[in-house]
Amino acid sequence: MKKGFATVAQLTGFDEIIDARSPAEFEEDHIPGAINCPVLDNEQRAVVGTIYVQQSSFEARRIGAAMVAENIAHHLRTRFQDKPKSWRPLVYCWRGGQRSGSFVTWLRLIGWDACQLEGGYKNWRRMVVAELAKLPARFDYRVICGPTGSGKTRVLEALRALGAQVLDLEDIAAHKGSVLGSLPERPQPTQKAFETGIFSALRGFDPKRPVFVEAESRKIGRLHLPEGLLSRMRASPCVAIEATRDARLEFLVRDYAYLGDDISDLQTKIGLLKGLQSNETLARWQELAGRHELPTLFGELMDQHYDPLYRRSQNRNFVQFGDAPVFATGDLSPAGIARLATDILAAVEREGARATAVT
Repeated sequence: MKKGFATVAQLTGFDEIIDARSPAEFEEDHIPGAINCPVLDNEQRAVVGTIYVQQSSFEARRIGAAMVAENIAHHLRTRFQDKPKSWRPLVYCWRGGQRSGSFVTWLRLIGWDACQLEGGYKNWRRMVVAELAKLPARFDYRVICGPTGSGKTRVLEALRALGAQVLDLEDIAAHKGSVLGSLPERPQPTQKAFETGIFSALRGFDPKRPVFVEAESRKIGRLHLPEGLLSRMRASPCVAIEATRDARLEFLVRDYAYLGDDISDLQTKIGLLKGLQSNETLARWQELAGRHELPTLFGELMDQHYDPLYRRSQNRNFVQFGDAPVFATGDLSPAGIARLATDILAAVEREGARATAVT
């Protein structure tokens, strides 16, 4: 490796990772833990690109160089003024070219042992895609199943609190997975950032211990699960939560209470079920939403939409669902969910101990 360069395999050897791309590129996806110090902001990048196309590459470089110098100077005065001589940053841009190269040149002239990521973000992205094709197969999953309102995500959170390994896909996707599942003031990430989040979670797991994950369809909101992970989940052992209807409805009213804050948005989401439910049914549900009758609305959604969908999908999509141990409960309060998680973890650990004894 040339001096002043590093590969994606060497990311952990630096004090800071600097993304020199524009804020828009950074927002789409970035290396976890990186900070954004653009050498060209969104508008400047567009200006330079236009000059490159309409005038010449020389003119674009001449004007762009002045912008880059000003921006790097700003970062040096504000972000890095207090860094010691021993500070060792890694800088990357889209392909490991002029933007990160310019930044590294100035940092090294100052005296810091700065390095440029070989191949830039493009190499990082290539590595994530390649790893997601094979990494999911390394783990032993336990898929938490149960109809809508069973508290599956909260059970995952309780399992994590107990020390279990948990892959919370809905948290990474910023979506609860149903037509009503978008989260207030938390937009979904891009597909690339979603995949980076999954990769980051998986590479932190111990393959010798089970990984708990919630049963998901192919999409969470507008995001697609990586095929390698989805197929592995669908072939894995399942754990079934069987909560009473009353417990599920009480949980839904509590967990989705924020939907009552924007009735117009709730009615719009109900409208997305057009084609799956009759126009008369949708009109009734929108009317219930308009009257803030959420318990009645959620109960009918459970009975007429979510439960039939669940019964059709589980045996078809998860091949071991029929053999899943069942955990029945009439209490999905925080305390009840904590007990449920404790029972599930104990059962899986007993299963693992028996398997170890046999082998």
